[in-house]
Amino acid sequence: MSATAVHSLWTTAGGVTSAAPVEKFKAPVIEYTQLTPVLIVIGVAVVGVLVEAFVPRRARYYTQVFLAVVALAAAFAAVVGLAAGGYGTTKAHIAAMGAIAIDGPTLFLQGTILLTSLVAVFTFAERRLDPAAHGNHVDSFAAQAASVPGSDSEKAAVKAGFTTTEVFPLVLFSVAGMLVFPAANDLLTLFVALEVFSLPLYLLCAVARRKRLMSQEAAVKYFLLGAFSSAFLLFGIALLYGYAGSVSYAAIADVVDGAVTKIDPALADTMGNDALLLIGGAMILTGLLFKVGAVPFHMWTPDVYQGAPTPVTGFMAAATKVAAFGALLRLLYVVLPGLAWDWRPVMWAVAIVTMLGGAIVAITQTDIKRLLAYSSIAHAGFILAGVIATTPDGISSVLFYLGAYSFVTVGAFAVVTLVRDAGGEATHLSKWAGLGRRSPLVAAVFAVFLLAFAGIPLTSGFSGKFAVFKAAADGGAGGLVVVGVISSAIAAFFYIRVIVLMFFSEPKADGPTVAVPSPLTMTTIAVGVAVTLVLGLAPQYFLDLASQAGVFVR
Repeated sequence: MSATAVHSLWTTAGGVTSAAPVEKFKAPVIEYTQLTPVLIVIGVAVVGVLVEAFVPRRARYYTQVFLAVVALAAAFAAVVGLAAGGYGTTKAHIAAMGAIAIDGPTLFLQGTILLTSLVAVFTFAERRLDPAAHGNHVDSFAAQAASVPGSDSEKAAVKAGFTTTEVFPLVLFSVAGMLVFPAANDLLTLFVALEVFSLPLYLLCAVARRKRLMSQEAAVKYFLLGAFSSAFLLFGIALLYGYAGSVSYAAIADVVDGAVTKIDPALADTMGNDALLLIGGAMILTGLLFKVGAVPFHMWTPDVYQGAPTPVTGFMAAATKVAAFGALLRLLYVVLPGLAWDWRPVMWAVAIVTMLGGAIVAITQTDIKRLLAYSSIAHAGFILAGVIATTPDGISSVLFYLGAYSFVTVGAFAVVTLVRDAGGEATHLSKWAGLGRRSPLVAAVFAVFLLAFAGIPLTSGFSGKFAVFKAAADGGAGGLVVVGVISSAIAAFFYIRVIVLMFFSEPKADGPTVAVPSPLTMTTIAVGVAVTLVLGLAPQYFLDLASQAGVFVR
């Protein structure tokens, strides 16, 4: 039998006759200009990997720091350019063959992530806090991440002055994933972005120079629980695909609203099955709430925050929350607005236990990093109050809160890196006693951050909480506001307790010292204080900016 005959049989058996017109393959249309921020960060991250392979070891640190700072600054400039070009308002649209939404929330969140990451990278590059080892400056990261803690190879790496400069490309890859995550307009893009930003974070958590075993334990916990959350998300995506016959946000929303007339024959038995919708939606929400650190998906937060290198903790606590809440907002407001009667009661419960759980458990903490971890859990609850509002004010208040919270967080963890004793960072609360007398400026700056976390007036924390609670009250969630105010009062107790400990306790003779940082960490802390005060004293411009950016393209 000839090859032609075989081909003819095969096409006929598949239901395709040779007379049928052959559909031409269409090349994908990608709007590269509108994807510039992501492309810049990914491109420089790849260059950073090549730097590790080809640039001499002694020049790598400076090269990588320069590349990371330039990439983040250039990507932020690109975001500002897109916003100035009207892509956040009049020209908002779906780009990259329906995969990415370019709109106000996307550009606002991308700008916040890039600026936060830029100041966080300065803490990664800090090399003056630890005493020099064998005549070489050292940073917060292991000399050689692959060597066993305490082994001869690790000691040899320290002696040779090695540094783990791979952290900079890893940060850039993570940032690239975070930029796509809140912009994703279909479920597969959402999942790919989640993995792209999570995998580098798992690695970054494991490379602390001091307390290597605790750092590696934190990374393993984060990886295992992160894998669980990814599995929930992926299973939820599969169920929603079975329900709607598509992974596109708009297509799923149409099926939820009952606006679809054409049914895919292959999915005729499952399309429109509400059980698939409810279970799939719940699983995707579970995956996102894990990243946000909401109770009961918060178990990883305190251990990972405590064990990871502090610069990584600051970066992760700020940027991950911004990206995850962005994705959560888009999912609830674009895909599932027709399901609000079903998801709002569940989110009410999650927000209440998150606010109260984070605030109450934080009181019992004796480690400053764990205290800030539970504080971040409580803040996730406050932000969820804005998410539940289901009004345009809800979106803009959440955007504003995320911008305000991220800079305070990076600044607070930057201050934590400065208080040190012989074993490295002194994170036990008892070591902070009398810090205000020993180093008044550092204690005063940390007090400003703590007051912002507590939501005291004239700080960014107060403006953010006021905006979120007002949106929740206007959206019919008044009960949530009452719980939020009670939680804020509980939380204020442990923030003020730390301030009292610093300023009104006697310093111990063998207490820790405050290291003098380089201009890099000083810049991070200064930016944190400036943003905290500006958003507290004159928030209106930024609230207006957030409200202009608070419209999702569908």
